[in-house]
Amino acid sequence: MMWIGVSCGAQFLRIWVHGDGQTTALEAAASDPFEPALLSMIEPYLKTGAVVPVLVCGADRENHVAVPAPPLDAARAVRVHGGDLRIALYHLPGLSRQHPADLLYTRTLPVAGFIDAHPDWDGVLCLPDRHSKWVHISAGEVVSFQTFMSGEILSLLSEQSSLRTILAGQDWDGDAFDVAVSDAMSRPERVAGALFSLHAGSVLADQPAGVARARLSGMMIGMELAAARPYWLGQNLALIGSGALMGHYAAALEGQGVRAARCDVDEVTARGLQAAFTALRDSGA
Repeated sequence: MMWIGVSCGAQFLRIWVHGDGQTTALEAAASDPFEPALLSMIEPYLKTGAVVPVLVCGADRENHVAVPAPPLDAARAVRVHGGDLRIALYHLPGLSRQHPADLLYTRTLPVAGFIDAHPDWDGVLCLPDRHSKWVHISAGEVVSFQTFMSGEILSLLSEQSSLRTILAGQDWDGDAFDVAVSDAMSRPERVAGALFSLHAGSVLADQPAGVARARLSGMMIGMELAAARPYWLGQNLALIGSGALMGHYAAALEGQGVRAARCDVDEVTARGLQAAFTALRDSGA
């Protein structure tokens, strides 16, 4: 049976087409409205007279399920009757909490995939990204979660602030990163002043760009770890991500004596969609 899973993020639209025993992954920049962009990408896989189920996470920003709740509940999927009769479009709701106010949309997919792979796991998941998520799960449900904009702040400072001219290149100084994480965790109120010292250090002492980049990243992650301490201190912890960013979070946590399991975000995202589709199919929808 052919079916299509979709993760609709703020920046990217990711699609997995399942059929004939294989999976094809597609990706494009996110656009609004959502459905025309989706149809343009999946058009080659659609046939007249055949209806393909399309399960979407992240496109519906109006419907939320308050935690505690399972990360994905196929019973709450909303059937959307669009203009193309070749697809049966189902939108999965996101998760919400009130105090502090927070929302979880596409990240419910990797959380669901992790729980599907580790049904008895009790602890915290950290999903580093532009907006990182800390998610407490227990008994197969999301108990609480919190979002941090550390990655977006880092991007803004790197690309649009007065610091942008001193951060060129890809060099990295691990020792500078470790010190910046520790300093930001112990004295987060000093970070605003420490940020300008990055600029001054480059002017007065010819500070290498790799040191400045590592220090800036360390400050952002250090502040986040300080605020997220109740999530990771004394908890089972797993990181879900990819690339250098997940490595930076792992290094920062190891500096605090915390070792976290690592999971590839693409693998658990695909698994979360598969679990949601299986539940939707078994429900007879």
